Amino acid sequence: MRKKQDNSLLTEVELEFMTVVWATGGGTVRDILAELNKVQERAYTSVATVLKIMEQKGFLASERLDRSLIYRAAVPKADYQKTTLKNLSSKLFNDTPAALVARLVDDEEVTDDMLVEMRALLNERLGDNAS
Repeated sequence: MRKKQDNSLLTEVELEFMTVVWATGGGTVRDILAELNKVQERAYTSVATVLKIMEQKGFLASERLDRSLIYRAAVPKADYQKTTLKNLSSKLFNDTPAALVARLVDDEEVTDDMLVEMRALLNERLGDNAS
């Protein structure tokens, strides 16, 4: 039996498209296609189809201007980041954010400078006297 797709999260391709929309503020299919094609060549019809699906899923909104649809983000990037991290924490780290952070801190690619920045963020959140 095929598992029902979670429409609260973007697929890898949709996230690539959404990243362009967040970075550019949106635009027509041609505008978004031009940005996407800087990385990988895509067909106009494929881009139009994915944008329409993303609109149906509620991630994009569109309005007609002359003969073109203008796509804009319906979900702010920060809201999507929060939802995605909650989902990741829930599914992969048993709803234990500390386990997620511990895994991140153990990553060898995280530099000392990154760790200092993380500490500063934690201190800010907890109050400066928590250090």
